[in-house]
Amino acid sequence: MPKKFDLIVWDWDGTLADSTGMIVNAILKAAEQVGLPTITREAASSIIGLGLRESIHALYGDIPVTQAQALAAQYNANYYAEESEIVLFTGAADTIVELNKRGFKLAVATGKGRRGLNLALEHSGLGRQFHATRTVDECFSKPHPQMLDELMDHLVVLPERTLMIGDTSYDLQMAKNAGVSAIGVTYGAQPAEQWQHLSPIEQFDSFSNLSQWLLTHA
Repeated sequence: MPKKFDLIVWDWDGTLADSTGMIVNAILKAAEQVGLPTITREAASSIIGLGLRESIHALYGDIPVTQAQALAAQYNANYYAEESEIVLFTGAADTIVELNKRGFKLAVATGKGRRGLNLALEHSGLGRQFHATRTVDECFSKPHPQMLDELMDHLVVLPERTLMIGDTSYDLQMAKNAGVSAIGVTYGAQPAEQWQHLSPIEQFDSFSNLSQWLLTHA
């Protein structure tokens, strides 16, 4: 069967990596450590996918710069203390390797910083499987389309031949802004009702179902 897509772009946290719970814990602990008001786990989960600066603003608004910097520093300390323990969803590594073997161009577009993504790629052993990556350190935060636009330009792939896979409204809105197809997954940070209005071509409740679809229909 001919391929529908040439380029598959992956979000990282909550899509390939089972990291949502750890990120939420790092945010909540950091807020407590710097004396900011407690937020719910749902609120902390809702900003996963944004850049850290955008996440802090979404949660706490225009707090003093020094307080925002302290929160960011403490979150990073909490996150990197546990980052090496994050695992990929079952089957994720095998799926990436198989898609690569089948000739798909693979990329990552993430709200993580460059240091965080490089560490994640190293820990997962998947660094060589991706043809290009973009982080919030090089581009505007999602849902701005810059990450996808740069990946398509770099890999010379048209929007109609590009697929974005993510677990948040930020991922799917970025895809819409860039004019590319998207798949949403419900096993990560956000439930489907937060992004169904963005019209993903498919949605999946497990990585195994996503993998099966990709290997059969992508």
